[in-house]
Amino acid sequence: MDVCLLGCGGMMPLPGRKLTALLCRVEGDLILVDCGEGTQVQIKQAGWGFKAIRAICFTHYHADHAAGLPGLLLTLANSGKTEPLSLYGPPGLKAVVRGLTVIAPALPYDLRLFELPDSDGAVFNIGAVEMRSAPGEHRIPCLSYSLEVKRAGRFNEARARSLGLPVAFWNRLQKGETLDFNGKKYSPEMVLGKPRKGIKISYCTDTRPTEAIASLCAGSDLLVCEGIYGEDERLEDAIEKKHMIFSEAAMIAARAGCTELWLTHYSPSLKDPAAYIDGARQVFKNTHAGYDLMKKTLRFDEK
Repeated sequence: MDVCLLGCGGMMPLPGRKLTALLCRVEGDLILVDCGEGTQVQIKQAGWGFKAIRAICFTHYHADHAAGLPGLLLTLANSGKTEPLSLYGPPGLKAVVRGLTVIAPALPYDLRLFELPDSDGAVFNIGAVEMRSAPGEHRIPCLSYSLEVKRAGRFNEARARSLGLPVAFWNRLQKGETLDFNGKKYSPEMVLGKPRKGIKISYCTDTRPTEAIASLCAGSDLLVCEGIYGEDERLEDAIEKKHMIFSEAAMIAARAGCTELWLTHYSPSLKDPAAYIDGARQVFKNTHAGYDLMKKTLRFDEK
């Protein structure tokens, strides 16, 4: 899984700090989380192309997370996209898309809209990625997301041979297919070991810390989480605005057993996020101040 933090700003884009959005690439498919003003410029900068964007997931519908949609839809059209584009988000998605697409009419591809509950979690798949959502605590309905690539257990060749299965069927079972042969049904569990650790990232922004979010992020290889302010002294401001500060994001990462934390969605008043990173690292050591176009490739652990 390739991950790119397209921007790390909140509220408004600034010179050198675009709005927070996340782009993930798995098996050639692109999944975008949030689409604020100027997101398409950052996608262009990332160099991963537009046509392969398969889905866009919105955390919520404040302008810094959704206002970039019309321009991106038109850019996708100009890139030659004809396959359907799926849009996911909390309740209100249909009304938001209806309003924003007034200036992006007659697209050459279908928009498929999926409104997710904001009172409970949801599970759905986008290609090879299992998506999960969890409700946050913000001024309007808001969701956090996890993206996970599952990994099957090791193939047991000796077991497959003992069952008398032709080699031609092995690959189908490895890919999770159940099949019939000589009047008998064979399932992947008959030739595969226990599932191995996959790859998981989580994206959490515009919310107070909650139990649901900690549960969603459990075991993430990478957590991308907002830290609107670096100073603990700004906690009351964050509480009032329903956001998190650096140390709270670090507490979620530690509690959820994450491997790495990227901070993002900085307040425009936060001029130098790196100046406050040591405080977060006292809570969760592997914390990094996110920056525009920060990238990482996550791979299966061969151990």
